[in-house]
Amino acid sequence: MAKFGLSQPVRRIEDPRLLQGRGRYTDDISVPGQLHAYLLRSPHAHARILSVDSAAAASMPGVHAVLTGQDWLDDGLGQIPCAIPLKNRDGSPRAETPRYGLAVGTVKHVGDPVAFVVAETYQQARDAAEAVLVDYDILPACTDLAHAMDADQPQIWDGAPKNVCFDWATGDKAQTDALFAQAAHVTKLTVVNNRIVVNSMETRAALAEYDAASERFTLHAGTQGSWLVKDLLGKAVFHLPPEKFRVITPDVGGGFGMKLYMYGEYALCCWAARKLQRPVKWVSERMEAFQSDTQGRANLTEGELALDKDGRFLALRTRNIADMGGYLSTFAPFIPTGAGTKVLASVYGFQAIYANVLGILTNTVPVDAYRGAGRPESNYLVERLIDAAAREIGVDRIELRKRNMVPASAMPHKTPVGQTYDSGEFSTVLDAALNKADWAGFEARRAESTRRGKRRGIGMAYYLEATGGDDSERAAMRFAEDGMVDVLVGTQSTGQGHETAYAMITSHELGIPMEKIRVLQGDSDGLPSGGGTGGARSLYSEGAALLATATSVIEKGKQAAGEVLEAAPADIEFAPTGSGGGRFTIAGTDRAIGILELAAAQRERAAKGETVTLLDAAEIAAIPAHTFPNGCHIAEVEVDPDTGEVAVARYIVVDDVGHALNPLIVRGQVHGGVAQGIGQAVFERTAYDPQSGQLLSASLNDYALPRAGDLPDIEVELMEIPCETNPLGVKGAGEAGAVGSPPAVMNALIDALSADGVTQLDMPATPEVVWKAVAMGKAA
Repeated sequence: MAKFGLSQPVRRIEDPRLLQGRGRYTDDISVPGQLHAYLLRSPHAHARILSVDSAAAASMPGVHAVLTGQDWLDDGLGQIPCAIPLKNRDGSPRAETPRYGLAVGTVKHVGDPVAFVVAETYQQARDAAEAVLVDYDILPACTDLAHAMDADQPQIWDGAPKNVCFDWATGDKAQTDALFAQAAHVTKLTVVNNRIVVNSMETRAALAEYDAASERFTLHAGTQGSWLVKDLLGKAVFHLPPEKFRVITPDVGGGFGMKLYMYGEYALCCWAARKLQRPVKWVSERMEAFQSDTQGRANLTEGELALDKDGRFLALRTRNIADMGGYLSTFAPFIPTGAGTKVLASVYGFQAIYANVLGILTNTVPVDAYRGAGRPESNYLVERLIDAAAREIGVDRIELRKRNMVPASAMPHKTPVGQTYDSGEFSTVLDAALNKADWAGFEARRAESTRRGKRRGIGMAYYLEATGGDDSERAAMRFAEDGMVDVLVGTQSTGQGHETAYAMITSHELGIPMEKIRVLQGDSDGLPSGGGTGGARSLYSEGAALLATATSVIEKGKQAAGEVLEAAPADIEFAPTGSGGGRFTIAGTDRAIGILELAAAQRERAAKGETVTLLDAAEIAAIPAHTFPNGCHIAEVEVDPDTGEVAVARYIVVDDVGHALNPLIVRGQVHGGVAQGIGQAVFERTAYDPQSGQLLSASLNDYALPRAGDLPDIEVELMEIPCETNPLGVKGAGEAGAVGSPPAVMNALIDALSADGVTQLDMPATPEVVWKAVAMGKAA
């Protein structure tokens, strides 16, 4: 693979197809005879459903069905499941929040689905939905996470007193408390991780077909993993073997965690397709997505940092109040617990950590993983605490971090929360970032901003993420009749560049030109199972599976080459490079055959009925450990104190993502993550009316996303410190940008406004928030 070797910045091979409009998304798929569906959703945040009168709607032109929650129960369908069991601190199980494809008895948030209308056209379905009469008994709503446990708040679920779904903890409480008791200084801080609406470019959609003869469903949907949806549809909803479902994921226009889950709309389309014996298609509108897609973050966290007299970290104690929304989504309880707490130690040498997490139910859209999934929230708390501690004890914030970083010589390092870091040179990365950002020259830039009447600040955050998911992954390679090599994978690209990365690995290992490699993904019939994409797991898990499969291809190729060249397999050598690509050679001779020529010859012989060895192979790779990407983000902001307007003026990232298989793709992933982190820090605010529970930021007119002009040039430098626990030496990079950026920006803002007496700000730091903070700081 001389032209496209690993570590080269190869342009993404999928981009021309997508940029030329040849992408194929779920909404692009139509099948003969398909019907269209529209969901009538609750306009109330909390209400009893007294009755649903669908008679008028059912008689309207083109309408085939108006389905309700009672119909769902009558047909014996199960729940839309939460896949995470969880034990409370006292050993009791977490509360249950039974959820069906359509609301039964009560609605729990604005947008809760009440009726599923199926008609010949989308407009007919939408018109008929307006004719469905629902009689509601409106109940008091709870949308304020900070007060959801108060005695005067309505209880949303009977099994969750004070709206507490779970009360979970990890760490050594006794040791942590003892270290706090002997601390020379304790810094306390409460921070908000604001609720985020994901807003992927492509909204969710589903198209379901049912074959009565085989009693089998085919579902097309933009997921982050077809196999999870297949399993939950079969086992949890329809009580059928998962093999009765084929889930096909075409191109996906962004996921960010939100498209990973089993949504009720997928089950509704399958159910209606079986009832009506015709395909059924549903496509979410943008405003509908605000009310139905899982949202992210939504944490209120109290943190305490204990330091000794020399400024060394002793212990960390946290209490996180995590909003679950009105129902538990597929992985929701895991995000603030198992996912978030595993990185609380970050890159620092804590002796003990104790974390308590309360999962709280509110009358809001369910919350689940969003890019980083718990890890950004934990890193945000730690980095904000460290800056606060530095101010309180009068130590430089860089020095305080360096003083407490785990040295490279301590690797492998086990943290108080049970994670083992295999590699990392944290202080080296930090120094590289400081140099790249010209930290030492910042005061001159601050002075120049001051001359223009602006406040300028610089902030940094050192992040660490634990990436991972399923503990194994599959791959298959098939040499097709058209001369292409089909590479089947168990992950799912939603814009990350998987087709390029996987083709690069295959080409490197087998010497096959990239233009001869076809990456196939998203079809649950293609492989027996797949872990999907989430937790920045794809490259190191699927990469390991591809390496194992390529090794199997080579071993089969040696056997096959021996058959063709009339030599013992032990005498056959393989080299992935050379004229014409990968070749099998009889050792010590010039007799050889190329891998594609060999595959074609064996396939031809097999077609004639001969018994031959084919090169097709499939393997499962075990994934023994997480990876721990880490890095330093440095932001410079400029603030207009008269208006509160914030501009991110400079942004520098130095990342350790292990071996960078394709630096161009890695930098693109970091850029996207930083943009989302800046969006959370400065722009994105999800607002619910405290009385009615109405979502006030329910469209892109009211919900501010960062635009290109709002973002600075993002400078990214990669330091390749190989991971020791996977054969490619890579560390997950897909979420890293979103982990380090919020605390870097917020620390920079507080630095900028420190002269005005501002020591605390919460996200999002909108102009109104900043202006008020400046005014209050001056008044104090």
